[in-house]
Amino acid sequence: MNQPSPAIVPQSAVRRLPRWALLLLCLAYIAPGFMGRDPWRGADMTALGYMLELAQGHTPWLSPLLGDLPPETDGLLPYWLGAWAMQFASPWLAPEWAARIPFVLLLALTLQATWYGIHDLARSPGAQPVAFAFGGEAAPADYARAMADGGLLALLACLGLAQPSHETTSYLVQLCCTSLIFYGLAASPHQRAWPLLALTAGLPGLVLSGAPTLALLYGLGGAMMCLCDPSNAHMSRAKPRALGIALLALAVTVLAWQLDLWRWRMAWPADGLKDWASLGRLLLWFTWPAWPLAIWTLWRWRKQILSRQLHRHLMLPLWFVAVSVGATLTTQPADRALLLGLPALAALAAFALPTLRRSVAALIDWFTLLFFSVSAIAIWVIWTSTQTGVPAKPAANVAKLARGFEPEFSFMAFVVALAASAAWCALVWWRANRHRQPIWKSLVLPASGATLSWLLLMTLWLPMLNYARSDAPQMRSVASAAGHPSCMHMFGLGRGQIAALQFHGSLRLQALTNTVSCPWLVWARQLEIPPDPSMGPPWAPDLRHWTLQTIQGRPTDQNDALVLYRYNAPGSQQ
Repeated sequence: MNQPSPAIVPQSAVRRLPRWALLLLCLAYIAPGFMGRDPWRGADMTALGYMLELAQGHTPWLSPLLGDLPPETDGLLPYWLGAWAMQFASPWLAPEWAARIPFVLLLALTLQATWYGIHDLARSPGAQPVAFAFGGEAAPADYARAMADGGLLALLACLGLAQPSHETTSYLVQLCCTSLIFYGLAASPHQRAWPLLALTAGLPGLVLSGAPTLALLYGLGGAMMCLCDPSNAHMSRAKPRALGIALLALAVTVLAWQLDLWRWRMAWPADGLKDWASLGRLLLWFTWPAWPLAIWTLWRWRKQILSRQLHRHLMLPLWFVAVSVGATLTTQPADRALLLGLPALAALAAFALPTLRRSVAALIDWFTLLFFSVSAIAIWVIWTSTQTGVPAKPAANVAKLARGFEPEFSFMAFVVALAASAAWCALVWWRANRHRQPIWKSLVLPASGATLSWLLLMTLWLPMLNYARSDAPQMRSVASAAGHPSCMHMFGLGRGQIAALQFHGSLRLQALTNTVSCPWLVWARQLEIPPDPSMGPPWAPDLRHWTLQTIQGRPTDQNDALVLYRYNAPGSQQ
């Protein structure tokens, strides 16, 4: 028996969201973070290091090395994309700018695939709103478009999407491939060519970017749903489609086995309640505000979920979210695993919109208005303080946290931030006075507020963030202290430090061996360990012929230091 739909949607509620407004919002979200900033320390800098090594021909394409260290992730596709872009754009673009071009396109493709995936789910029979006795209910095409608009707004509003989606790492490639698979499975009952192309690109792409297990789970789960979907009028069509998806999933499994990409990385939280509490906080803030709406969807559509019929518009995104949350609880880094579940979580959040009460929608609006308005005001106040000294306290805090930082003024960044703030005020006025009927209205302020905050951070605060999040100040100081040599020996450096020192210091690093070919040695060690060559721990190198030159910490963490030594040949005068 078909359960009645909880969605009651009149035609007036599916008014079209202007395309220019949606495209402008997406542009304002995508562009900041890719333009103007330095490579940030961590995964972003490490990935750039491998891309540079590949583009410059210093390492093999199938087994890249960075300072004799292989990548921590198994998937090589992200490094290939960045290296190919560098080679193609050289010498017109700087390497770090060229490497970001494919990742800009990947983020745009993620948003597009999410929109179309939700659009096709909303077209399924089980997702349709209640038909009115005398007509006037939402037309299926208009309803699907409005739901897709709301789902895309929910994705843009997720707080955890901002930073990882603007890094040139394997996680953005995995996010894009997951979105393609999600769209391919959602659209497979309605179309043939585009879903097949999306699955053919998404499943191998997920394998080649280091997530073969997820590719297998997504593929097999999608094939099972094709068989069990009650909207399939002809099982003779569903069975070949399910078989094709299953065979494709098994094919990419064989591909992962041939490339030796299978790894056992299951790691349950080891620190008991502390780690579980940390994961709980991550789930709460990273997926905000999509998760409360997703829970509301599960509650209001519970009869359809608990029925014997498998409604694809609910079960497909629920399967993707379950796989992502399972990976979050059992793998590291947890936030990057949770990132892959955001498109499907946004789809679940979208199906809460037809069932929201007016009081709940008003609560979302007021909370969003207060939260993002206060955030924007705080960003402006701190920026004004660093530029003018008024008020004095924020500037003093910045000087304490980022020692040596000199404020910079950019007229272009100021104009863009001012225009974005004015647009936010206009949007708040629009939301308070008109257009209360559109079904996507409750997610306009969350998506726009998240975009505003991200844009203000990437314009007004960009010099501060570059100084604090980049390795450039530390690495340039080390290179300057050594007189900008062409090479250095290294010991104990991580992948990110190697990449940053080679990129920002414009030198080549060589592992320390018995043969000294460079007069300089850079050593990563904590300051509390005394740099005494005779009393060093067993893993310390022989430093009897090396003289300590300087200890250079990061501006925001002096304990994260690099120690620079100069070589003195035996018998030479110091």
